[in-house]
Amino acid sequence: MTANATWAEAEFGDAELGDARRTARLVQLASVLGAQPHASLPQAAADPATLKAAYRFFDNDDIRAEAMLASHVASTQRRMQAVPIVLAVQDTSVLDWTTHPATTGLGPVASTSSHHQGLLAHTTLAISPDRVPLGILQQQVWARDAAVSHQHDHKTRPLAEKESQKWLTSLDAVIAARTACPDTHFISVGDREADVYDLFLVERPVGVDLLVRAAQDRKVDDPEDYLWAAMATAPVAATVTIPLKTRGAQPARKAELTVRWRNVTLRPPARRATERLPNVTIWAVWAVERTPPAGAEPVEWLLLTTVPIITTKDALERLDWYALRWGIEVWHKVLKSGCQIEKVQLETADRLIRCLTLYSVIAWRIFYATMLARAVPDAPCTVLLDDDEWQGLYCRIHRVSIAPTKPPTLHHAVRWIATLGGFQGRKGDGYPGVTVMWNGFQRLLDVAEMYRIMH
Repeated sequence: MTANATWAEAEFGDAELGDARRTARLVQLASVLGAQPHASLPQAAADPATLKAAYRFFDNDDIRAEAMLASHVASTQRRMQAVPIVLAVQDTSVLDWTTHPATTGLGPVASTSSHHQGLLAHTTLAISPDRVPLGILQQQVWARDAAVSHQHDHKTRPLAEKESQKWLTSLDAVIAARTACPDTHFISVGDREADVYDLFLVERPVGVDLLVRAAQDRKVDDPEDYLWAAMATAPVAATVTIPLKTRGAQPARKAELTVRWRNVTLRPPARRATERLPNVTIWAVWAVERTPPAGAEPVEWLLLTTVPIITTKDALERLDWYALRWGIEVWHKVLKSGCQIEKVQLETADRLIRCLTLYSVIAWRIFYATMLARAVPDAPCTVLLDDDEWQGLYCRIHRVSIAPTKPPTLHHAVRWIATLGGFQGRKGDGYPGVTVMWNGFQRLLDVAEMYRIMH
């Protein structure tokens, strides 16, 4: 690949789709659609021929979404090789296409109603401790069977028949990433839904660990018998203050948490006694807001981890790691609000899945640009933009016709893109967010294209 290769070539150029022309088309579509992520397919396509090619590509049953994503996963692994610790954050997102009732192959996405139809996507996003999203490690997409209740016999069915299997499948991808990045320590991070006993039983290689928020008050090998009661016996080790963002009707505020930590030995679920499952000894960190403001929901995290905790500093680091889970929620926001994925109309679930795979990487790139500029502001902007993009951007912002020979820093380039998207850059505005970034990327397309025409 040449030094001036575009981001689309870097992420999709090695996709093995059975025909080199398909790979070339994927790269072209990533470049075209990624330049206008907020636009509909007809609006983003450069011309009728490109739009027709896009529809044909998404309609091709010989193209597998996993093969499309594999090239990006390989690029992600290359980025991770230089990072000592990676948080592999996994989460499930509901993609609702109820407003397109003619679409076939969808399933119910609301547990209380069969009216809402769509797909579920369980994604594993690699994030560095300094909050940079390094890429997608895996994505599982499926439609629920309308004939099978999500809650029916949930506790008695084998794990392989439950949606909970997604956590173990994601962990397999993390283990594979460790093989490709032998010097990187991976932490698989999951929310309360990931509190699955089988997850702690998986044989993991050195360098792959778990960090899961507890949901169940499990039996423990302790005089107190149960997890929460056992944690209450640990002394308060620290008090920390964390900022909370606005969520629903809850305004932004700061929360003061008391922190306790200790190791605990979990016992297997009683209903699985005949399986003779082993106990699991892990470490736990319990952070609780004791005095929330009136009407505010108190913050409480009880985290279970296989990473040893020797000091309180270690425990606080585990809390910091879990806080990075917010990154995948931001990525979900970019995918849904920025790329408008739920507005795409392609008539079948298979076509939508291929389209979703492409836009998932486009959403990652927007998020990556936003956070990379904060982590390494002095890096040259060529780590993100091709020559026409940064040169056209420079000329547009500075109202000149000739760009300098030396690329500007990533910090400056990202703020200029955000300016195109409406970012004012006032003293109190802080860093650009993902909303102004996806708006800016849309205008960057026209800027770069005009620069090519003029030069």
